[in-house]
Amino acid sequence: LGKQDYKKTRPMLRATRLKAEAKKTALGIKEVALVLAAILVFLLAFYAFFYLNVSDEVDLDLDPDEN
Repeated sequence: LGKQDYKKTRPMLRATRLKAEAKKTALGIKEVALVLAAILVFLLAFYAFFYLNVSDEVDLDLDPDEN
């Protein structure tokens, strides 16, 4: 709190301090975007893993039919 705050009352000073602390601890847009991007990458990797496993099994099933 700066020198200009000496005229404020005690409740006003407390409210200003609490507001500043809340702003410091609040989640930013960047953090939320990073978490969503990480979840999306995880889901895409999960989907790709199972897609590749299923496509390999289908190829193995088709080979005996062709012979």
